[in-house]
Amino acid sequence: MLIARIPGLLACSFKNLTWELPAEGKKVFLTFDDGPTPEVTEWVLEQLEQFGAKATFFCLGNNVEKHPAIFSKILAGGHAVGNHSYSHIKGFRYSAGNYLANVDHAAEIIGTDLFRPPYGRIRPGQIRVLKKRYRIIMWTVLSVDYNRKISGRQVVKNVVCNVRPGSIIVFHDSIKASENLYHALPEVLKFLKEKGYEMSSIK
Repeated sequence: MLIARIPGLLACSFKNLTWELPAEGKKVFLTFDDGPTPEVTEWVLEQLEQFGAKATFFCLGNNVEKHPAIFSKILAGGHAVGNHSYSHIKGFRYSAGNYLANVDHAAEIIGTDLFRPPYGRIRPGQIRVLKKRYRIIMWTVLSVDYNRKISGRQVVKNVVCNVRPGSIIVFHDSIKASENLYHALPEVLKFLKEKGYEMSSIK
């Protein structure tokens, strides 16, 4: 079963991770994982500009190496960037040392102290090591846009039915998620703007 909103018990069990952020007024934090991806990330940037929104892009180090011009466009648009590892590794399969090495390699390329573990999978020992160098950013609302078994309409519902001030919302600027993303993102941005939310990057 896919859960769009993170259960409170899970967040309480891992209080040393960031699941949501303090929000002065109605502020939410849009995030995009797995890019930069040609065409998809550039389309996302256009949508964000159209709605006056800022976001945080959790990038893969190897994608930044392959697409430096798109990475530069993210920064030029006033958005924040985060580290999503170098090669989208699953934390449960790696020792803390090997996991940290992969993340550090990405950090050298991306230049940020924000980190989000791929798949949200990370061991307590890895957390202890990474917390010494990085702010580990999880999420409040998962759009589930990457799941091709659900519709773009459901992706919209996943977000708008669960968002609240301070929410960290996850989308994916990837080929896999693109069909759902192209449908859902404009509708979500329109909804948030009409409801008076400020869409901000993570500082």
